[in-house]
Amino acid sequence: MSAESNNIKSLEIENEDFRNSVGTMDETGKRKWIFPRKPKGKYTNYRNYTSYLLLAIFFGLPFVKINNNPFLLINVIDRKFFILGQPFYLQDFFILALGAVTSVIFVMLFTVVFGRIFCGWLCPQTLFMEMVFRKIEYWIEGDRNKQMKLDRQEWDAEKIRKRLTKWSVFLLISLVISHFMFMYIVGYEEVFRIMSEGPEGNSLKFIVMIFFTLAFYFVFAWLREQVCTLVCPYGRLQGVLIDKQTINVYYDFKRGEGRAKWRNNEDRKAAGKGDCIDCNQCVVVCPTGIDIRNGQQLECVNCTACIDACDEIMEKVGLPKGLVRYATEAEIENQDKFRFTPRMKATTVILALLIGFLGFLMYDRGSMEAKFIKPAGSTFFVKNGKITNTFIYTLLNKSNEKKTLTIKVITPTNAEITYFGSEKIILKGDQILKGNINISFPEDEIKFSKQNMVIGVFDEKGQLVDSFETTFEGPFKLAL
Repeated sequence: MSAESNNIKSLEIENEDFRNSVGTMDETGKRKWIFPRKPKGKYTNYRNYTSYLLLAIFFGLPFVKINNNPFLLINVIDRKFFILGQPFYLQDFFILALGAVTSVIFVMLFTVVFGRIFCGWLCPQTLFMEMVFRKIEYWIEGDRNKQMKLDRQEWDAEKIRKRLTKWSVFLLISLVISHFMFMYIVGYEEVFRIMSEGPEGNSLKFIVMIFFTLAFYFVFAWLREQVCTLVCPYGRLQGVLIDKQTINVYYDFKRGEGRAKWRNNEDRKAAGKGDCIDCNQCVVVCPTGIDIRNGQQLECVNCTACIDACDEIMEKVGLPKGLVRYATEAEIENQDKFRFTPRMKATTVILALLIGFLGFLMYDRGSMEAKFIKPAGSTFFVKNGKITNTFIYTLLNKSNEKKTLTIKVITPTNAEITYFGSEKIILKGDQILKGNINISFPEDEIKFSKQNMVIGVFDEKGQLVDSFETTFEGPFKLAL
């Protein structure tokens, strides 16, 4: 018997209980645990490299600062927001709203053309589940068959030892992840301070940390693939976004059907058999428990494990690879080769423009924001032939540089400004400053009871950094 025959025979023995393991629910609706075989192959290697990079970014980003600002900080409690090192304030939330709308459009267009690639390659759930927790499970309990055997056996010393070891490591990793997630909320300095001080003076924060830890542990130790198949709304959304021109992981049914077991020295084409040898390896490696040969399914996360498994079998039996591959449904039906269509090119250009627009929104906020508001209930007063209004100014320095500022009235001219303090306003980086000023005009220049006025804020070089439109109040005059 040849080596190829031995390999195929061993696959049949390995999957003797395969038909009882497909899917995540049995006939009664009870959950069935998924034991995917450890994948290997070209795409798995690519995904490993991608995951190493993304994990390095996740664990390293909290320590990265730009101009002494955190690279990313979402502190809702203290209302501190930093994105790409740029501070965002409540006044900038319209930009974040536009950015959120742009992101939704980006995701929709991306899914229409490129399918669910994000789920299999970039999603944090897949990243941690498959590249961290699953690998630890393989290391402690072994591959698919050993895990299934361990699951069936009684709670003896071996099972207790392996399960306790796995659960303890899972809990420890969940604790580490929760600490790093907390760093994105309060900053790494605050997390280190809380750790050093202990729970006595930080009881609420420790409770939040424990909650995060238990939530991560629950997701990755028990909920697992159910997040993708039942909880995640993106999986449901893709059902209405993809069409026959969308790139997805597909089984080439025209080439693969009808399925039949492999026999040496058989002319499968002459016998009317397809290239699928019904080894079920594409199923046993699937982390969501589906059979890709049943067509596109909402549970498929495009992880490419089935591609590597099928290519490995095709190579062993001497058939062409690509029976399961990245393709569009139209390509499978028409048996065309993959090509980057004009629609894909146009959509890629639009996606690039959306990213550029989002970047423009992030950085085109100006370095200064000024507001001049009249105090509630205040009015003008007339003295020495001049009409005077009082304004409360609020100056926000969005940069990290100290600025020396001067306030001037741009229109109308001939204004006189009286400061309640120094004429030169010094504003530190990332500082908000409030103060009062009086603005006066000669009485004969104010023609209306409310006259439009533009107040400008200028830096030490005399350049305008921001302006604010308001009204100047004066006595009511009858037009003759």
